[in-house]
Amino acid sequence: MTQLERQNSSDDVVLVEVDGSVVTITMNRPQVRNAVDGPLSRAVGVALRRFDADPGLSVAVLTGAGGNFCTGMDLKAYDRGEAIGTEEGGLAGLTRWSPRKPVIAAVEGYALAGGFEIALACDLVVAAEGARFGIPEVRRGLIAGSGGLIALARHLPRVIAAEYAYTGRHFSAREAARWGLVNDVVADGAALRWARALADDIAANSPSAVAASKSVLLAGLPTPGDALWVHQDALLGKVLASDDAREGARAFLEKRPPVWPGLAPAETP
Repeated sequence: MTQLERQNSSDDVVLVEVDGSVVTITMNRPQVRNAVDGPLSRAVGVALRRFDADPGLSVAVLTGAGGNFCTGMDLKAYDRGEAIGTEEGGLAGLTRWSPRKPVIAAVEGYALAGGFEIALACDLVVAAEGARFGIPEVRRGLIAGSGGLIALARHLPRVIAAEYAYTGRHFSAREAARWGLVNDVVADGAALRWARALADDIAANSPSAVAASKSVLLAGLPTPGDALWVHQDALLGKVLASDDAREGARAFLEKRPPVWPGLAPAETP
């Protein structure tokens, strides 16, 4: 029996299922489309670290309950001042930390804002035909500060990344596949089954060779340096404390269009 095998309750914010050397981790807040609050973020992070430390497990599949992957940060939790990210790994313990072993995102429905950033932090992505992606934070007075802007700048042409970042528009699974952001687009309702089949293909191989291959692949990617994260975090702190962010959250909760206070004057060097 692995460290992650346990009895789940429907009240758990994260469900864990082990099948051989593959673990499926399910974000389980379907009533809010798996929006991430503090307990969910920490629970996913703990499950991923236990997976990475368990010698009996080779691959993780991360998905969401109720027909959606994740709609990002829970704005009600943010509005009441709750800490959402984890100190060890960022949002869901994954956006600033990568396990040694592969993680596959199985995406149905919405993967928006922080939910899209969590998917981008996975090694592979299987998306249902009806899945919708995007970083709509600017519509709420926020920025995609959990690695989304950095990841899109690394993987997309600059003008395409700019369009998604500045407009906040959603885009389809087919569009995501065209830009190489997902591996497979499958029928609605089939993402988890396809992701598990992909996980089984990987798990049939040498775990040490797969882990070494992941390490080399990540080393070969353009890696954001500490200075970039410091620059982003400084801006993120200002954004989170801004009148725009407060107005964006309130407008969302009150189901009305935001009324932006306006751009502050640029700081004089």
